[in-house]
Amino acid sequence: MPIVIEKPSLLQKMMHLLRGFDGPLAFAVFILACAGLLTMYSSGYANGQRFFDHGRNILLGGFIMFVVAQIPPQRLMSLAVPLYTLGVALLVAVALFGLTKKGARRWLNVGIVIQPSEILKIAMPLMLAWWFQKREGQLRPLDFGVAALLLAVPVGLIMRQPDLGTALLVLSAGLFVIFFAGLSWRLILPPFALIFVGLTLLVIFEPALCAEGVRWPLLHDYQQQRVCTLLDPGRDPLGKGFHIIQGMIAIGSGGFWGKGFMQGTQTHLDFIPERTTDFIFAAYGEEFGLLGNILLIVGFLFLILRGLAIALEGPTLFARLLAGSITLIFFTYAFVNMGMVSGILPVVGVPLPFISYGGTAMVTLGFGLGILMSVARAKQLVQS
Repeated sequence: MPIVIEKPSLLQKMMHLLRGFDGPLAFAVFILACAGLLTMYSSGYANGQRFFDHGRNILLGGFIMFVVAQIPPQRLMSLAVPLYTLGVALLVAVALFGLTKKGARRWLNVGIVIQPSEILKIAMPLMLAWWFQKREGQLRPLDFGVAALLLAVPVGLIMRQPDLGTALLVLSAGLFVIFFAGLSWRLILPPFALIFVGLTLLVIFEPALCAEGVRWPLLHDYQQQRVCTLLDPGRDPLGKGFHIIQGMIAIGSGGFWGKGFMQGTQTHLDFIPERTTDFIFAAYGEEFGLLGNILLIVGFLFLILRGLAIALEGPTLFARLLAGSITLIFFTYAFVNMGMVSGILPVVGVPLPFISYGGTAMVTLGFGLGILMSVARAKQLVQS
């Protein structure tokens, strides 16, 4: 009697691909994406194409998340060294013959214009997680030194471009992996103590340190100006302090309930600069108020807590380190963006995840979400 093998239906194939997807994480991303579309429609109303482009970028990020989620963590681990090597090689190429725009050399023409530093946002945590996985069970202080060197090379190249925002994100991603790998608090606390003392002295002696003609070592002029403007935006209210002042005015004018959807005066009268990208949180805060800000922060907190829960349950050290670092990258994105718009951090050009306009950032976010979904799938498939 012939053996009949039933061919799986299209629905069964789709269910297999979706098997193991983390529902709570997907729900958090969906809510944040909806908030982004709503805000983009209002803040980008004068440029109707922005709303549709943002929707396209969200779909692209979702597609990348779906594809990456199908790759097991073990396969992702095999990509770590090649991706890191490629990223560093492209950064060296940028330093040698990259394209310069507005005084910064950040781009490379390889038939199409690319920004190689974006690769390191994913390649850096991949590489360090791979390194610590290889050293599992036999970690020595020297291994943390090697990890610090692996981190310092790309961060130094990105700072040289200069690109402070991307350098901060890559540095944070690497430091999170090193921290989760078991770095001693005795090595963590002294740098934080020095930073605290430095910030205190900066605030106390701000008039002298930010006086005309004073130059700080290690920082470019524009970076120094951003810090000084943060400490006293009123020193140049129509110039370098304009962004911070208008952002704070917009958020404050929203009150508790907000002015209402499409009713933001600071937004629609063009007082908020970059209102669809870096400063979109100001437009959101004006129209949805303190209540809307709290709900948005709760959404990000839910996403971060869910990501950390996935990291805790990762099947291998590599998966746990990678998932934990990727999750805290989302925290860094959100904290830095909200902080700079609210006037508590310097303006460094970091987008608000799923809310700000930008295709490159959405690709990076989709890749990161795909990694979290991959780790969640691996854990669930192992259990089953």
